[in-house]
Amino acid sequence: MPNSSHATPWNFLAGPYIDRRAEAREQEGWWEEARGDPRTRYVLARGTAQLVVAGPQPGVAFLDGGHPLVQRAARESTLLLGWYRESRCVLVELDEREAPDGDDPAALVGLPGARFEELRPLAPLLEETEASLLAYARALSFWRRRHRYCGVCGARNLPVRAGHVMRCTDERCATEVFPRIDPAIIVLVTDGERALLGRQASWPPGRYSTIAGFVEPGESLEDAVAREVLEETGVQVLGTEYHSSQPWPFPSSLMLGFMASASPDARPQRSSELEDARWFTREEVASGTPMLPPRTSISFRLVEHWFDSAGGFPPLREIPGVGRWEGRR
Repeated sequence: MPNSSHATPWNFLAGPYIDRRAEAREQEGWWEEARGDPRTRYVLARGTAQLVVAGPQPGVAFLDGGHPLVQRAARESTLLLGWYRESRCVLVELDEREAPDGDDPAALVGLPGARFEELRPLAPLLEETEASLLAYARALSFWRRRHRYCGVCGARNLPVRAGHVMRCTDERCATEVFPRIDPAIIVLVTDGERALLGRQASWPPGRYSTIAGFVEPGESLEDAVAREVLEETGVQVLGTEYHSSQPWPFPSSLMLGFMASASPDARPQRSSELEDARWFTREEVASGTPMLPPRTSISFRLVEHWFDSAGGFPPLREIPGVGRWEGRR
């Protein structure tokens, strides 16, 4: 697999941050075993917001099994994430009536600086493995909240297999639903010397990014790349090569990254989805025009891979200001 010059071989929110131990989900007594283990750590969620501790370096607000919110948690509100930093880690989903928005989270949990935060703006500020852990937990919370009832018969669903399966409570149906992800391609198209980037009208002035879109039923990833690029820019792709992937739980995507080639004669056009699409040289990218997405994004990694492949410039990641959109790293 091609990699950019970034020292980490995986993208942000990915990598070996957790030992999932899927076999443990099959144990009927997993919850009792977790509560009986003093090393078990608990992550709290309220809807899609998660409990963190604020500060110069924000972090996950891990609770232990003795905390009242953990003690009162019903088995149906919990989910075994796996083993994080060699300790069992369990997600506890709070009833929003128990933790309404008006409550002081710090007082609720007894931790100074604790608050419920949405992950998307917070993730780049967290230590990378903690951001990955919360992304994993958020994806599962989002899925469970949208599958409370059976899509076949309408009966109530309840979690089984340590929370990783939602099962219909009507035994005549007993349909099981597993976590869902939406595959989406994201691609950097180049003619060798230039990169094709586009921008949406709602973005900050000067911001451009790679082309992306969801994979449709009955469509291969390569077909999706060619279709999305043609629909959004009018450029015909000549060839594609897989680069890497990134989980993106906002709400439930898996970004599948590609590099693609196009003819130097291709002329990008505007579309209903993009306000502008154009070719950019390495000189323009190095100068800060266009403004690139944050360095934590797979979009940046794709541009970085192309930019660093030619030489003659410092590594893209080391150029001041590039990929530091809105002050993020």
